[in-house]
Amino acid sequence: MAKENISPEAGGLRLGITGGGCSGLSYNIRFDSRPRERDRVYSFSQQHLDANSPAEAPAYRIFVDPKSFIYLHGMILDYEETLMRQGFNFINPNSTKSCGCGSSFSA
Repeated sequence: MAKENISPEAGGLRLGITGGGCSGLSYNIRFDSRPRERDRVYSFSQQHLDANSPAEAPAYRIFVDPKSFIYLHGMILDYEETLMRQGFNFINPNSTKSCGCGSSFSA
């Protein structure tokens, strides 16, 4: 977020769905400077995720638009960093089929 000049107090991670990909729908992740009017905003304290974070650190925020929420409701967004792979894992109970790379699905 710092590289994109986005304030951690106002901005967050935008998580959404777009049409396309090998299975029909693709996950879309990017930083956004602020939530939109109808977004659902989820906030997670840094202390909850990392006990060494200072108490005054701003919360991590995730923005989800109403259309994407239909497909993302109940999904777990996990981050994995291993020798073989580094990136987000989408564990989505709404997915009926997904591609091998894990970045697209159908519902």
